[in-house]
Amino acid sequence: MAQTERKTRQVTVVDNRPLARKIGARIRQARLASGQTQAELAKGQYTAAYISALELGHAKPSMAALAFIADRLGVPVRDFVGGDEIGPSRLEADLLLASGDFQGALDRYQALLEGATDRRRRAELLRGSAEALCRLNRGGEAIGPAAEAAELFRTLHRPTDAADAGYWLAYAHFQQDNIVEARALLSGLLEGARAGVQPVPDFRFRVLMAIASVEMRDDEHLRAIDYMEEARGLGGDLDLRRRANLLSGLALSYREAGDLEASVTTGIQSLALYRAAEAERDEASLSGNLALTYMRVGNLDRADELLASASATFERLGEPRLLAHIVESQAQVALARSDLAAADELTTRAMELAEQTDNYHALASVRQTASRIARERGDSVAAAGHLQTAVELLREHGPKARLQEALAQLADLRRAGGDLAAATDLYAEALRIRR
Repeated sequence: MAQTERKTRQVTVVDNRPLARKIGARIRQARLASGQTQAELAKGQYTAAYISALELGHAKPSMAALAFIADRLGVPVRDFVGGDEIGPSRLEADLLLASGDFQGALDRYQALLEGATDRRRRAELLRGSAEALCRLNRGGEAIGPAAEAAELFRTLHRPTDAADAGYWLAYAHFQQDNIVEARALLSGLLEGARAGVQPVPDFRFRVLMAIASVEMRDDEHLRAIDYMEEARGLGGDLDLRRRANLLSGLALSYREAGDLEASVTTGIQSLALYRAAEAERDEASLSGNLALTYMRVGNLDRADELLASASATFERLGEPRLLAHIVESQAQVALARSDLAAADELTTRAMELAEQTDNYHALASVRQTASRIARERGDSVAAAGHLQTAVELLREHGPKARLQEALAQLADLRRAGGDLAAATDLYAEALRIRR
């Protein structure tokens, strides 16, 4: 999810086939008036087959798709949906969500919910609220509305909408590190998608990528690779960004599974696709991950180049939260060069960035790197202190696979220091996580 936390768009605003056909006809009319082919209209974001499905009324357009098409054709979105039973306030909320103003969309959905007595309308507003909350990384708050939306859609006998709401329910559980629940929900959605339940054209692909993210979070990288390879088998009509996301996820899983050559190869391919799609934020994130692969194969110069590029991008975009991960990776490379002074300086900066942005995952990683630096200096007390802080952070915020790793590292330090009772307790806790 987030490796697949990638920018997919899922707000369905067309609720029946007659309306889908009417909007599709308007899209076709505007496209022909502009002199564009379906492939030209779709370029860089969708596929010609998807545009054709929209124009024929065979697919339900999301607000993101309508916003993209309207921009390409130089017409307002209201030209496609005006005059039909789509309320302006709901339309405004959907457009805010599609444009990335997640807080604005959430505020609008919640205001509309106060007066929503119709079950269908309530379910749709709850689903929009759940997506907005997930995109704001507020998964704990999204579980309730997503679950209620899914249940309402089921009672209304709308399985595709129930599946869409179920996706956001799984996403919310994933953000809360409820791995077992997220995996169970996504497995059910995948079974339905394989049987033809498709709220949006690429739903099966998205569910496969989401399950892969769950497996990656649980340190089950071989399983993640299997799901992503299945997703790749569906990839004939994927746009540039989705293809890049797929290869990026594979690159990370290959690295963690020990296939560094495959990780580098797929990572390079993904970087090229992100560059072609002008997705510089995603390109920078992948550069940071790929740098760690190059570090593992001993190419520290290339790792430094990729990290410097990613750092410059996040500085320019004003992304201190993401920059924290890059600076921490730079500290790892400095440590690999045995430049402990530079590593110290970089971990201090990374820690500041992580604390400023409440980035607990980055903060735990920084503490683990700081522990390695302390061990290199022979300071076992400081090393244990940093690891203890990392363990406390991971106990509260996860992911569990990282917690297990940190517990084992701390247990090793306690055992080396002669505290066998503490080491035994830590090892036992680490073992319980897998059970």
